[in-house]
Amino acid sequence: MSPRSPARTCPREFNLNPRLLRRPAAVVLPVSAALALSVVVGTADATPAHHGSTARVVSTSTLPDLPLAAFSNGLLPGSVDDDRGVDLGGIGSDLYPAERPGEYWTVTDRGPNGQIAVGKDKRRTFPVPGFDPAIVKIRAVGGRVQVLKSLPLTTASGAPVTGLPNQPGRDEAPYTYDASTPLPYNPNGLDTEGLVRDRDGSFWLVDEYGPSLVHVSAKGRVLARHVPKGLGLTGADYPVIESLPSIFLERKINRGFEGLALLPGGDLVMALQSPLLNPDKAAGENSRTTRLLRFSTRKNRVTAEYAYRFDPVEVVEPGQTKTSELKISALVALGGDRLLVQERTDKASRVYEVRLRRGTDILGTTWDTAAGPTLEQLDDAASAEVPVLPKRLVLDLNTVEGVPGKIEGIALEGRSTLVLLNDNDFGMTDGPGAFDAAGRLIDSGIETTLVRVRLPRSIR
Repeated sequence: MSPRSPARTCPREFNLNPRLLRRPAAVVLPVSAALALSVVVGTADATPAHHGSTARVVSTSTLPDLPLAAFSNGLLPGSVDDDRGVDLGGIGSDLYPAERPGEYWTVTDRGPNGQIAVGKDKRRTFPVPGFDPAIVKIRAVGGRVQVLKSLPLTTASGAPVTGLPNQPGRDEAPYTYDASTPLPYNPNGLDTEGLVRDRDGSFWLVDEYGPSLVHVSAKGRVLARHVPKGLGLTGADYPVIESLPSIFLERKINRGFEGLALLPGGDLVMALQSPLLNPDKAAGENSRTTRLLRFSTRKNRVTAEYAYRFDPVEVVEPGQTKTSELKISALVALGGDRLLVQERTDKASRVYEVRLRRGTDILGTTWDTAAGPTLEQLDDAASAEVPVLPKRLVLDLNTVEGVPGKIEGIALEGRSTLVLLNDNDFGMTDGPGAFDAAGRLIDSGIETTLVRVRLPRSIR
């Protein structure tokens, strides 16, 4: 199950062939529902000021079943020998408007993966290790999501980057689908999440492994990967630049950078999915404070850092008690230095607006060190005079009927419509029951779904 030799691959764009579809997607009719939209201004811990406005789903479209081997081999011939019955999925890691109205750029994550307990350990499995993360252009037509174009992510020499972990001791060890056989690490591997397209046609992505910021050409070739100082990643077949604050080495496994936004002035903002394990795991698991970085593409360096305070987990997901379930998955740039920020758990999601004010920059301060008390150890960052970003609740997606779970891609259409895309995890589940006795996927039945939510008022 090892990936084919990179020398045998020839990357190319992929266009969807309808004959490859296993079955047509059923048309899902638009859902209309009057549900609560609440707004609050000014504090980091936002609570609704009033109720009564409504938001509703106005269209729903799903991605038809496309065998993953057909998709992958259409981009990189011979890259996937056996997809184990897995279909294309995972494209909901982000959503960014394309050139034409109604069309969007999306990106897959590292590919199908799961966890299986072996003794006291949980092993990370990669059922299709030859899978290569891809940028995918889509549009919704009726009840169907159409794939218009796909670009494989490749190294400087044109080889697939793959989605395999980079470094022993820092990243989880990769295993085959049944957790029985170790797979090789790959320093080129990327667990891609956020995506934007720059004015010159190139793409910027964020990655969870480094965590890193990745610049990619218009054809998918990695031009540079920006990582935290001191990472010491060697052997990559593309430039690796240690340009990010070293404190980001303390990221939680699988909780690196996830959200990415391109500001009108050309700067990028990337969001750390969960609080750093700073100075230790207990602090990170119990913290409600994560971080955003601002990166100048003109200066090629980080220019600001911001502290972002989650709401209590029981506010984001009623009934949930584990603070460690809180995550940021999506950022959307508005006018000026304003952003939409999505807070979520795996079962719930809320969208906030923040403004990146100069007085909230913590780059290079004591909060960028492991000296205690650290940012992540503070029970109430605001009371300690840490300039936490003020935020305003725009929409509680839990109150909108017809929105799927695990939304990771958000875009703004016009002034009052949110476009949402979920991550279906390629139909994967954790545990030994994910595959049958023949090693074929027992699909979760969760579809990749794009929905449009009409807001009762403009958010900009």
